[in-house]
Parts: sequence; C-alpha cells; structure tokens
Amino acid sequence: MARNLTPIVKLSRREKTPLHPKAIKAMVKRPYGPGQHGPSAGRQKLSQYAIQLREKQKVKRMYGLLEKQFVRVIKEAERRQGVSGEIMVQLLEQRLDNAVYRLGLAPSRQAARQVVTHGHVMLNGRRVDIPSILLKAGDEFSVRPKSASNNYFKAVSAELKGNVPSVRWLSLDADKLSAKVTGLPAREDVNEEIHEQLIIEFYSR
Repeated sequence: MARNLTPIVKLSRREKTPLHPKAIKAMVKRPYGPGQHGPSAGRQKLSQYAIQLREKQKVKRMYGLLEKQFVRVIKEAERRQGVSGEIMVQLLEQRLDNAVYRLGLAPSRQAARQVVTHGHVMLNGRRVDIPSILLKAGDEFSVRPKSASNNYFKAVSAELKGNVPSVRWLSLDADKLSAKVTGLPAREDVNEEIHEQLIIEFYSR
C-alpha cells in the first residue's frame, strides 16, 4: 500500500499545522518551514496559485491521503448536489480511520489508519481493513474482541472512561470500545482550520 514516508514533523512544519501530536513541540521550537531557506520563506509573498496549492497539500496530508485518493474525493464532492467544498470536508470526515481518530481510539489519524489496516476494527459485525470506507448513519463499528484484550486498547478504554470525546455524529461506548454513527458530519463539526473553497478553486483551474 502506497504511503507518504516523509517525516510527519517535517510535513507539519511545511504546512504550518501540527499533523501529529508529536509535531506540536517541534513547531514551537522551530516555527518556520523545513530546509535551509525555511526561516526566510515566510517573508515571501505567495501567488494565489501557491496559496491554493498549500491549502490543498495541508488538508491532503492532514487526512493522510495521496494525490490520487484526494482527487477521487474532489470528483465525488463535485458530482454530488450541494456546496462542493463542504461536501469534500464531509466525505473526509466520514472515513472510517477519521472516525476512529475522532473518538480517541487512536492518538492520530496515522495511528488510526494503522489500527484499521491491521484488522483491529469491525464494521457492522464484519472485520475490515480498509481505512477509506465511508460511514453512513446507522453503521456500527468496534474494536475486535480479540484486539480489545491487548494492553494498548485496555489503556485506551481506561482513558476514554473518564474523558469521552464529544463528536456530534458519533456515539461511543467506552466500556465496549464500540460506536454508532448517529448522523452525518456537518461543516461546523470540523474544528481544524480548513479553507475548502481554495481547494475547489485549485482543482477547477
């Protein structure tokens, strides 16, 4: 399976947003882009194309997608009725790996993707290993009973019992490490800074 092997801290500094919890400290220490020209790059005036490109790259890397996967999301968003940018964000949020991350079953989207690809998750009673599956209202997913007994998921369960993440469209049972999709994500459910219109404009050129 193809994936981006560039260090996540380097990508975070490039996109000026923490793509992983461990990138937060590094960005405070070095609040500029990577490379020898990083400290001076922030003084350059970006063209409209460059602004759109950086936003596209930021969101693509935020959700852990490669270009071909991201283009498919854009095409599907444009095919559906409604505001393409908002639909794009909704489709990204509906991914199974994102839902696993949102509920605190993994510390990052990268870790959530690994949890799914390693077969630790069941969707509607069946074991799945495809992170890009789009969830719909009424779906139920959970950590496999065999996986739930390992130390990692025991620690996750203990932590979630005292601090269940608030996700409007997902309902979590911390004891059983299971969740139900109670609706669909809305644009206001996403707290990351995303300028979706810039991305749609980039692909509309």
